[in-house]
Amino acid sequence: MLLLSLILVFTATVYLRGRRRLRRVIPAWRASSFYVGLIATWVAVASPVATSDERMLTGHMVQHLLLMSIAPPLIWLGAPVWPLLHGLGLTWPETPSPRMRQLGSLLAHPAFCWLAAAAALIVWHIPAMLLLGMESPAWHLIEHASFFATGLLFWWPVIQPWPSATRWPRWSMLLYLFGATLPCDVLSGLLVFSDRVAYPMYLCTPGHSNLSVIEDQQCAGALMWTCVTVVFLVAGTILSTQLLSPARLAAHER
Repeated sequence: MLLLSLILVFTATVYLRGRRRLRRVIPAWRASSFYVGLIATWVAVASPVATSDERMLTGHMVQHLLLMSIAPPLIWLGAPVWPLLHGLGLTWPETPSPRMRQLGSLLAHPAFCWLAAAAALIVWHIPAMLLLGMESPAWHLIEHASFFATGLLFWWPVIQPWPSATRWPRWSMLLYLFGATLPCDVLSGLLVFSDRVAYPMYLCTPGHSNLSVIEDQQCAGALMWTCVTVVFLVAGTILSTQLLSPARLAAHER
């Protein structure tokens, strides 16, 4: 936890240093968004919440939602690439190599981003994989890293921070977000409406709540259902507002 906290503090310091050189380019609201995203990441991986997933499925779900649905969009809204590069004294290559462009095109492709996030969601909620993450610190770290990495990938085509280029119609992101709710709805529905314990390992762990294991499971599913719906609804509303803005409509008519 200490190492993860130090990494996040170092990242915040580098961003602050880079933003001082780009104050007119990176407004305060973007910087605030970036720092709130880092705080959400810290809460998930280095605060007392980070150990709650060993006792309750709801704690695991809080971590999952922070790392995939809350922290990544806030971090990307902070336009972090440019400030971090300047903070480290680096520059973005004016003419990236063909291999770098191919890799960037693959990683930024909406289909790849969607499938990566869906795969991480499904794989790490298989009971055997969840148990593996609980029993092995190394696999637990890999689990968190995959949630965070695929969360960043998922939100990249939606927010399109620099240096991404617009290659897909913005309206297609509404379908992208809607499609992403489907695996979440299926998983959360199974957890909420099932009358059987999906993760028996929690029967053997001492809980620190008045909830039974099945009630904890239902609470985790309801939390996932509600949070994902709200986050994606907010993102979809913002996108729709941008698409229907008079300036954008006038530009499209031209």
